[in-house]
Parts: sequence; C-alpha cells; structure tokens
Amino acid sequence: MTPSPINDASNSWEQGGPERLYVITGGRGASGRRADLDLVTLVVARAAARPEMQPEHASILRMCHYPLSMAEISAYLKLPFSVVAILVSDLLAESTVEVRATVRTAGIPDPELLKAVMYGLQKL
Repeated sequence: MTPSPINDASNSWEQGGPERLYVITGGRGASGRRADLDLVTLVVARAAARPEMQPEHASILRMCHYPLSMAEISAYLKLPFSVVAILVSDLLAESTVEVRATVRTAGIPDPELLKAVMYGLQKL
C-alpha cells in the first residue's frame, strides 16, 4: 500500500486546508477590516438566506434564528474562529445579522459587595 502524498490537494480541501479557507474568505486575513468580535459575542440573523449567497454566509443566517455565540458558529461550521469572524463581518456590513456585545466584567459589581447586600437583606 502506497502512502498518500503529503500535499494531496483534494484531501486538504476536504479537511479545511489553507486553500479552502482562502477561497471562503476571498483571500482576506485576520489583519483586514473586520468587526470587533470575540468568542462569546452573540450573533442573531435579521434576514433570510438568499440563493445567490456564499454557502457559509447562508449557513450562518439559517443557524442564527436565535442567538448563537461566535464559538458555537465556528464549531457548527467546523471553521476557525478567524474565518467565521470575517464571514460575520461581511453579514454585518450587509445588515443581515446583528451582534450583541458581551457583558464586560468591569460592569459587574464586586462579589463582596453583593454578599454584604445579601446578608443585610437577610437580617431585615
């Protein structure tokens, strides 16, 4: 039995090789202009998928009828986060999705303060 060649193009395409990712993103990389997204940013579709859309864009719109995090979208599509961020940025530019920022930890009160309030309320 002969081993498969190291640079087998069809194998790397099916497994998400760099060629496939290049085609999906149109050659744009993480250094290009994209929205400020992180793994826990929630994405919600605001429009239906159209037949002329790129399959990955249409998939994101179909799966985001209810809020999904960027990490979940990445896992469902089996694509790296950087590629999903580019795709979601495209959809944001078209106003077909809405993103919801995550809660910043600076806005959450100190746990000790919450405990003090809880104990004070219990004493009432």
